[in-house]
Amino acid sequence: MPVYVGIDYHKRYSVYCVVDNDGEILMRGRIEHARPQEFVELVKRWPGCRVVFEATMNWGWLYEILEQKVEEGNIVLANPYKTRIIAEAQVKTDKVDAHILAQLLRANLVSGSHIASKPTRECKEVLRQRCFFVRQRTMLRNRIHRLLGGQHGVKLPQCSDLFGRKGMEALEALELPAPAGLLLKQQLAILRELEARVREDEKALEKMMGETAELSYVRSIPGMGPILASVVVSEIDGIGRFPSAQKLCGYAGLCPSTSSSGGKTYQGKLMRACNKWLRWAFVEAAWVSVGCSPYFGEFYKNKRSLGKKANTAILAVARRMARITWQLLTEKREYANFYTTQTNRRQPAGRQSSSAGLAKEWKGSTNNFPSRSEIGLVGR
Repeated sequence: MPVYVGIDYHKRYSVYCVVDNDGEILMRGRIEHARPQEFVELVKRWPGCRVVFEATMNWGWLYEILEQKVEEGNIVLANPYKTRIIAEAQVKTDKVDAHILAQLLRANLVSGSHIASKPTRECKEVLRQRCFFVRQRTMLRNRIHRLLGGQHGVKLPQCSDLFGRKGMEALEALELPAPAGLLLKQQLAILRELEARVREDEKALEKMMGETAELSYVRSIPGMGPILASVVVSEIDGIGRFPSAQKLCGYAGLCPSTSSSGGKTYQGKLMRACNKWLRWAFVEAAWVSVGCSPYFGEFYKNKRSLGKKANTAILAVARRMARITWQLLTEKREYANFYTTQTNRRQPAGRQSSSAGLAKEWKGSTNNFPSRSEIGLVGR
């Protein structure tokens, strides 16, 4: 008979509950994480069991232990956002949570999360570490600007990048009164250390990511650099998981929340339950693309002409970029620029705006230009 194991996973210990096919409790207990071998003994006692636990912090540690003895596909990673019956329970304890997880798995009511492979998880950790260091570097540079702005009579070097080689040499040579001099010296030392750590992570990413076809497809999109493209490829982790471009946009959190009732529809804020790293990558790439791509730049201007705010318009560009990404990865080809004419739907007839791109020869299409379906520009 099938057996279901629900595990309420915590930082230092876990509580489990084992139920049979009729929902009867077979076993309960608690396992300290200092003795991980007890997890192996638990699943060995119930051969062929199915295990469920929530995707909380460091869930990969428990998954790597269980996958050694549990059959492939029998480990379910529950989505905490959709397991509302646990969060809204009037009586909520570790034993109750483990029991509810086991019962939900028995009834096949668990909304599972995607489990990436170990190399993909390791690549994600390096990418997120680099992003963390870059954010700390930006904060530190802002503090240095603030410190220098509060001094009198300080002459800064005439260079395009204050934190480049010439600028850093001039900053280190500055003699500021105490305590500003001490603070500047500390901040510059930490800044150089962060720069070194960022370069280390980038070298590690080059070895881990390599030159894959998926990476080249995404990098061909205007605005997608090596880091942002690596984030997109690693977070998507196989375009076959998404049956349509709209599913990818929803997973990235680029679609607004919708509330419709009684014939009235309200478009709210962006969805909270999403892959925030994927949304960040598309939004950052969208800001770059509107300045370097005629197509995305014209698309952004059209949204602004309709009265959209800058952030709303850039989200529309990011959503369009996500749709194009799905199309490129599905059809396994690179992005192609072309001449096109975009008409603002709210503009009077006859007023059209055109964007100049790099024309490429397309056989089998009218006037040698691709259709909207061929380039993945489906939906506005």
